[in-house]
Amino acid sequence: MTTAERTEAERGTGPADGLTPLAVPAARAAGCPFDPAPGVERALREEPVTRATLWDGSTCWLVTRHEDVRAVLGDPRFSAEAARPGFPFLTAGGRELATSKPTFIRQDDPEHARLRRMLTADFMVKKVEAMRPEVQRLADDLLDRMTAGRDSADLVAEFALPLPSLVICLLLGVPYDDHEFFQERSRLLLSLRSTPEEVRTAQDDLHDYLCRLAETKRREPDDGIVSRLVARGELDDGEVSSMGRLLLIAGHETTANMTALSTLALLRNPAQLARLHAEPSLIKGAVEELLRYLTIVHNGLPRVATEDVTLGGRTIRAGEGVLCTLNSANRDEDVFPGGDALDVGRDARRHVAFGFGVHQCLGQPLARVELQIAVETLLRRLPGLRLDIPFEDVPFRHDMGIYGVHALPVAW
Repeated sequence: MTTAERTEAERGTGPADGLTPLAVPAARAAGCPFDPAPGVERALREEPVTRATLWDGSTCWLVTRHEDVRAVLGDPRFSAEAARPGFPFLTAGGRELATSKPTFIRQDDPEHARLRRMLTADFMVKKVEAMRPEVQRLADDLLDRMTAGRDSADLVAEFALPLPSLVICLLLGVPYDDHEFFQERSRLLLSLRSTPEEVRTAQDDLHDYLCRLAETKRREPDDGIVSRLVARGELDDGEVSSMGRLLLIAGHETTANMTALSTLALLRNPAQLARLHAEPSLIKGAVEELLRYLTIVHNGLPRVATEDVTLGGRTIRAGEGVLCTLNSANRDEDVFPGGDALDVGRDARRHVAFGFGVHQCLGQPLARVELQIAVETLLRRLPGLRLDIPFEDVPFRHDMGIYGVHALPVAW
């Protein structure tokens, strides 16, 4: 045993665990790109708390089971602060994104709670439900334009991406005319291939843009979130920019990819699609099942232990990183029997697609409304919707932190 191995053995980590680390990020299954990576699925079955090797050769723990994922995400002994030693990053660019201008999702309470509370009212279920008519109008307008005089289109470019982008711009008070600017920066920030320099430049571009927007709202207030944050007087423009950047990126990237991926999953499961056509009342539950089945945050939510914790028979030491793989947790047979199959009639409400605990996704009520409207409207207005290229040619986002498809050519 080498000195390094002996040290790891004393700490209860590394080769002495008898675990073969899984390299992450790991691409999803080639046979079915809706499924988790094969190594992650194997870990769920055989070693639910195992080791993973990161891009820089460091290791962390990989937590795959539903019960254990909820345990980590609900336990204050696991920190979300990216600045802590041992925090796991999937790429060098991801480290830059999480540490150079951190948002409140990379902070712990009480600071996390203080900042999050400033936005809670904007995403309460009652307020979001009141937006349904406007979201429906936007969805119909987009489909009107997409289908006018044509029988095919790229669903990502013409529907799945513009819909949540329009909605989040409306909420924030951001001009939609600037959507290409922030969507391009978002792609750089979420790409697993971006260098730290590219991430830093994209961060700076968005930061400067939102700081200028905050200054404009100070002079010309409106009822958008950015304007209200400025009016509170508790935050400087940099802090307003940080919160706006998080909402802007998360508000369109996640729902856009869920919309396109959900459409593709239904097209690949014609019996489930036919059931939704026959029973539109199933749409709300079907959206929860699609969230569970697809789980677009697919490479894991990162945490770092602040003290020794025993989980799944393993001792996670203080200062060791943890990745909670949500997609494997959402396929856990103990919670979702037959979970590898899409079943629009399933009660999937215990899924963790939005995370769990105090950091659970703030915008999930809005995401649900957008997805319900998007799926229902597509099914109702385009009953003959079909994939316009071979399934094997669909460009999946294996290269991105948020899973989905880069494009989805469809016909009707």
